[in-house]
Amino acid sequence: MPQAPFPMTRHRRVRASAALRNLVRENELSVNDLIWPVFVRDGQGIEEPVASMPGVVRRSVDRIVEAAREAASLGIPAICLFPYTDPALKTELCEEAWNPDNLSNRAIKAIRDAGIEIAIMTDIALDPYNINGHDGIVRDGVIVNDETVEALVKMALAQAEAGADILGPSDMMDGRIGAIRAALEENGHSNVTIMSYAAKFASAFYGPFRDAVGASGALKGDKFTYQIDPANRLAALRCVERDLMEGADMVMVKPGLPYLDMVREVKDRFGAPTYAYQVSGEYAMIEAAAANGWIQGEKVMLESLMCFRRAGCDGVLTYFAPRVARILNG
Repeated sequence: MPQAPFPMTRHRRVRASAALRNLVRENELSVNDLIWPVFVRDGQGIEEPVASMPGVVRRSVDRIVEAAREAASLGIPAICLFPYTDPALKTELCEEAWNPDNLSNRAIKAIRDAGIEIAIMTDIALDPYNINGHDGIVRDGVIVNDETVEALVKMALAQAEAGADILGPSDMMDGRIGAIRAALEENGHSNVTIMSYAAKFASAFYGPFRDAVGASGALKGDKFTYQIDPANRLAALRCVERDLMEGADMVMVKPGLPYLDMVREVKDRFGAPTYAYQVSGEYAMIEAAAANGWIQGEKVMLESLMCFRRAGCDGVLTYFAPRVARILNG
């Protein structure tokens, strides 16, 4: 863009003081931009540390209710539930995924019964319930698409009936958004929102998360036949466009910081509400480097989230959410 030559233009003038920097700041980070992912497990009164994610725990349902109350008190608008399923309940067909009384659905109901004013987001994928560790049903070594979509629809309806506000299909099967949206409409859940994991890449950054939900040991093979190749930009954009056309209300790019180029392009091209997931590997790297004194952990945490906002994110799923909220609330 045109500008006067130096010295008439001195860009440092507006950087000279905190007041001036605040006046010209282009993006802001607020508590309203945060979604807090939490892990739910069976039992009572349990907070079990996740070894590969310092500061993150698996909580029993009663402690999930306490976490939701804490999040609401901090002004965090949404909490996202991920289950750590008993291995004895994992099967080839993943039937536990749509059990009305599975961990996620019990947690949803418990938060609702407690009257906590917070949006509840859920995960829709079969990996926490799959004996093979995959997001879809496996037949003869192949992750089958259409049969998986049928299972995901049943899972989505069970979560909607439990009281979920936002469904997060993270499986990357073809056609699942349209099928879920149609089922929600047909079953009286037209106001339930879908945040599609529309551009989910086959990333190595997910390792600690798989530990947290107990899927690491179960996984046979990899997820490259359904998640997007990290080298592919246009393929990701086609997936986002398809999910929006099928009825997604919001879209997500996952992982986060290594894929900010995709965040920016998705937001600019489609204009839809756009989110990113600051995934477990990103979180673990920041925490490990901070613990070793190699970076200033709090400053890097806040800077990383501001980068999401600058790239075009309307919000971020981050394990840092409560910590950030306390800082932002002063």
